[in-house]
Amino acid sequence: MSAPTPPAVAGAAVLPDDVVAGLDALLCDADGNLFPSEEPAFVASADVTNRFLASLGSAQRFTAEELRLATTGMNFRTTSRRLAVEAGVPDADIEPWVVEEKRAVTAYLGEVLRPHEETTAAVTELARYLRPAVVSSSALTRLDACFRATGLDGVLPPEARYSAEDSLPVPTSKPDPAVYLHACERLGIAPAAGLAVEDSVAGTLSAVRAGCPTVGNLLFVQPQERAEREAALREAGALTVVGSWRELADLLLPVLTRRDTTGGTR
Repeated sequence: MSAPTPPAVAGAAVLPDDVVAGLDALLCDADGNLFPSEEPAFVASADVTNRFLASLGSAQRFTAEELRLATTGMNFRTTSRRLAVEAGVPDADIEPWVVEEKRAVTAYLGEVLRPHEETTAAVTELARYLRPAVVSSSALTRLDACFRATGLDGVLPPEARYSAEDSLPVPTSKPDPAVYLHACERLGIAPAAGLAVEDSVAGTLSAVRAGCPTVGNLLFVQPQERAEREAALREAGALTVVGSWRELADLLLPVLTRRDTTGGTR
């Protein structure tokens, strides 16, 4: 897969040295952030969503792009509950549809995703200094298919993945901070020691509400949406916004290498 041109951001990305020096973990959102999975996922999800709406007796239908714009940052469980309420069927049994959407999207992503070498290299470099983990709204089976297809499963293995769908006692999607708080607890760190990297407003709000310093990433955001997304990420609490994982690595590594060389504490 050829690397996209890193999107321009309004100003040079900057993070305070004291924030970087206090980091212990790199908390990575997955979809749309580590790999361009959101658009293809919505192709498969829209088919399931429209069949679900038909089962409710609703005339509403979504194209893949309409569904993406309406639900980015939310998982299918949250989306289907909302649609059921809007259709006047709040007690609809969504669980079979959650299972079907997970199956359809997982299969499709496993077929279409490819490695993104620049991202893999940058995350691998950062993993020498910060413990990498995945903090996602997506189901673990979907994440597994994506990480195998993109070749990121070596640096972000299954034991380093936390899912708002599967890892919590009660599935709780972003922007609720629950999945970030859970990840920090499992990693044994204070939220301030985990740098979250997010591409969506919902994800950024989740991380910020948990107390994690947060960076916005525009790498896989569609060109026509980047300026608006950057402004929205900053408004949601992102400390800075980068155009790629390479840019983030170049921002962090000088401080991280100096910290470790001088014996600074994480």
